[in-house]
Amino acid sequence: VPWTVVGGKAAGGCPGPPRRQALQSSLAQPKAAARSPGAGGKKCNSGASGPRRNGARARSKEEAVVPAACTGVVAVAPAEPPPVSSKGLELCRRPGFGRAGTRCVVKANHFLAEVADKDLTQYDVKITPEVRSRSMNRAIVAELVRLYRASDLGMRLPAYDGRSNLYTAGRLPFDAREFVIRLAVDDDGVSGATAREKEYKVAIKFAAGADLRHLREFMAGRQPDEPQGALQVLDVVLREVASQRYLSVRRSFYSPDIRTPQRLGDGLQSWFGFYQSIRPTQMGLSLNIDMSSTAFVEPLPVIDFAAQIVGKDVMSRPLSDANRVRIKKALRDLKVEITHRGSLRRKYRVFGLTAQPTHELIFPIDDEMKSVVEYFTEMYGFTIKQPHLPCLLVGNQKKPNYLPMEACKIVEGQRYKKRLNEKQITSLLKVTCQRPGDKEMDIRRTVHQNGYDQDPYAKEFGINISDKLTSIEARVLPAPWLKYHDTGKESECLPRVGEWDMKNKKVVNGCIVNHWASINFSRSVQESTASGFCQELAQTCKLLGMEFNSEPAIPMYSARPEQAVQVLKHVYNAALKKLKGKELELLLVILPDNNGALYGDIKRICETELGLMSQCCLAKHVFKICKRYLANVSLKINVKMGGRNTILLDAVSRRIPLVSDIPTIIFGADVTHPETREDNSPSIAAVVASQDWPEVTKYAGLVCAQAYRQELIQDLYKTWHDPQRGTVTGGMIRELLISFRKATGQKPLRIIFYRDGISAGQFHQVLLYELDAIRKACASLEPNYQPPVTFVIVQKRHHTKLFANNHNDKSNTDKSGNILPGTVVDSKICHPTQFDFYLCSHAGIQGTSKPAHYHVLWDENNFTADEMQTLTNNLCYTYARCTRSVSVVPPVYYAHLAAFRARFYMDQ
Repeated sequence: VPWTVVGGKAAGGCPGPPRRQALQSSLAQPKAAARSPGAGGKKCNSGASGPRRNGARARSKEEAVVPAACTGVVAVAPAEPPPVSSKGLELCRRPGFGRAGTRCVVKANHFLAEVADKDLTQYDVKITPEVRSRSMNRAIVAELVRLYRASDLGMRLPAYDGRSNLYTAGRLPFDAREFVIRLAVDDDGVSGATAREKEYKVAIKFAAGADLRHLREFMAGRQPDEPQGALQVLDVVLREVASQRYLSVRRSFYSPDIRTPQRLGDGLQSWFGFYQSIRPTQMGLSLNIDMSSTAFVEPLPVIDFAAQIVGKDVMSRPLSDANRVRIKKALRDLKVEITHRGSLRRKYRVFGLTAQPTHELIFPIDDEMKSVVEYFTEMYGFTIKQPHLPCLLVGNQKKPNYLPMEACKIVEGQRYKKRLNEKQITSLLKVTCQRPGDKEMDIRRTVHQNGYDQDPYAKEFGINISDKLTSIEARVLPAPWLKYHDTGKESECLPRVGEWDMKNKKVVNGCIVNHWASINFSRSVQESTASGFCQELAQTCKLLGMEFNSEPAIPMYSARPEQAVQVLKHVYNAALKKLKGKELELLLVILPDNNGALYGDIKRICETELGLMSQCCLAKHVFKICKRYLANVSLKINVKMGGRNTILLDAVSRRIPLVSDIPTIIFGADVTHPETREDNSPSIAAVVASQDWPEVTKYAGLVCAQAYRQELIQDLYKTWHDPQRGTVTGGMIRELLISFRKATGQKPLRIIFYRDGISAGQFHQVLLYELDAIRKACASLEPNYQPPVTFVIVQKRHHTKLFANNHNDKSNTDKSGNILPGTVVDSKICHPTQFDFYLCSHAGIQGTSKPAHYHVLWDENNFTADEMQTLTNNLCYTYARCTRSVSVVPPVYYAHLAAFRARFYMDQ
């Protein structure tokens, strides 16, 4: 059955009008991009999946074939139905430990936690009237413990999560009791001597016991399900003291006292802190401690804060409407405290600014109208010195209060939750970037300052935390040999410490660029300089083995950034006219160093309206022409135009285990989400797949928008009704399988699926949904077509750091002082029973390298630990956009780039 015609109906892609250009310009891709398939594809052999390795386990009920949910498609019904809930899935168990590579010792920021065998008990807590602030809840329960610990609580020291759960080591003398607590609190919910007293009822009721025996059974591999209850108790206990000392943000704690805050600009500063989490590992319970930092609003007088926002002295003249709006946006929802009433520092939340200056504001009081200036003078003896500035609007929006800006100060400890600008991001990265030795020292210092050995809650619950980082026997996997074109002086290359260069090498498959043009949007770059740069770039492309026309189709065009839309279309049409109907293939664009939305506009117009590849270069690189930079840009151009830069030598000689033996397709998938407050923007899912076998170097990609913050990829497989064709099947997996079939002439007999961006709590849900979608996509193409699937989660947002055992030993570190690329860890700090490992596949440049965490959730191909780790490490050397190994497998990297690129389209 041809894959382009299934069940007598033409297979469909995503519904809607066809795209002129697939959204793939940043990906290493085939010249024929993946698109909605039409009729006329090559015939493909019938039959089931490819051969299994010896000893492959029989397909279980969880692995049964799912019938395609579309009319006219014949599929084999499963012997038993697939699991309908995550509890029906058992994640892949570790097949053994890896042995490949050179052995070495590394240290991890994991600290062994020993727990005495005590009876842990959970109680429900209900506070009336209801309080939303966790800090307020903690203050109420802390007062309860202070008053009643020695009597009603039977000397128990409970740990409280700030919401509705209270934990004790052993039972309390009662099962249910209500306490009345009187506490003085201010408007911000913080206890204080000058605040008014309130009465609260606290009801405590027995809920359940948390048995540590289940946790020990889980770590020993005798119980499949992780006992979340026991882990939750231990986590709350170890966070109790830190919650009292510091400001808690998710799993991290921050304080201006941990390290001196650093200014980030525009009224923000960085606060330093630490991340803390307890988890089960092979060595037992482990406490993961890492340094962290985030942005806080600087506790400035409001006038000084406003001056930072508008970048000028706001006290000297009235605010313009534009500046007033900027200050209003920056102050909205911030808490301020008054400074004009001595020790009374009442706090308010700002909801706006007055449209009039302070000296024009009047309000009714005692049956007369009084100005704000007069009121503050008569009531508080406070003279307003900047009456030309607006007032803050605070309190109730229906009956607002006016507060002069000069009488207020920003309250300390307010985390900034909006998006940082580029300057602030650069400043934050600069102050948080630490060499590995310094990072390790800070972690040691944090553990010492936290004083777990003196923690009264840890003692109460019998928890002992080691003060030593965990030493682990790791291995350094060798770098793979890379293959370049035989016409170069060096046709084979062995990377050294994760990097190499293009000297004496030519790309393995050079692209052809006959028709190109260039646009200069930078006023600081003269036209002659820009033309010279483009000629140098064209020459570099030719030296690296591409067929690149030395002359542009039309002369360089210079324009202002605000003319981008018109200029791009003008240049495209001018070239079309000059080439007498032949289309422009490539556009070189020179951008100002600070280009705002220009880059996104160029990509959006070129890729969704003109069907044109583009390569952007910043002005700073045009002035200082660097051969390495030109070579890197040339590599990007080659893959955009359908070429391949390098391939693994083992791929040429068919020596990659579980890839080279039968046609294998490697997928990468990612979902990116909009900012938390942008709830009207969709999430974007991207899936890429290899299109060349056995080389597995060239990828095609597809993107789809889906519901806001939806993590499951909705369009992996789908069916819909077409008025002419009836029920039609499609989706990203299906399209990419067909694209692979067209590109290679063979159908994939093995699937390896790398999935990014999933937390441990979502493993079962994502596997259940997306594995099912993969199977349905396969079954919709051909009856009984079910290639074995290996499903691997890739995680970068974790807090495990690996350090060299001896920072002075240059033989075991790279130039930045980090562990060597290829360092892999699959023992001690990894999951007690499941198939996971940490791999640092890249060389550090600055700061401390973070290894990627790979977790194999499902494996029908029966990879050994060495096979999976070596394949993953080797793939990291095939990233097309640079001559360095990268930190995550390229298909995941490409999927992330595709989703990020699609965000430019969605923003429009």
